[in-house]
Amino acid sequence: MLQLIYILAFTIIAFLAVSNLIKSLITVSMSAQRYDGRAANPSNQFSIYASGTGKVLHPELLDDYGNPINEPLLVVRSVSVDDARQKLDALYEASPSHPQDPDSES
Repeated sequence: MLQLIYILAFTIIAFLAVSNLIKSLITVSMSAQRYDGRAANPSNQFSIYASGTGKVLHPELLDDYGNPINEPLLVVRSVSVDDARQKLDALYEASPSHPQDPDSES
C-alpha cells in the first residue's frame, strides 16, 4: 500500500514538473518573439543591437540610456598554473617581510 502512495505522489510531482517546464518554454518563446528587436516603444527599451550593424551587444556594455559605452574594458588573460606559481614565488621572495637565508648573508 505504501508503494502505491509513493508511486502516486511521484506521478503527481512529475506531472507538475513537466507542466511547469512546458509553461516556462512557452513564456520564454513568447518573450523572445516580443523582444526580437522590433519593440513597440524602443525609447523605453534598452537597445541590445549596435546601431546599424545588427550585432547584439551585451547589456553590460550599455549605459543607463541604452547607448554603448566608450570606456576601456578590463581584459583577463589566462596563464598556466606553473607561470602563476613562479610569479607568486618571485613576488614573495621580493617582499620585505620575506626572511633571508642565513647562508646568503655575508
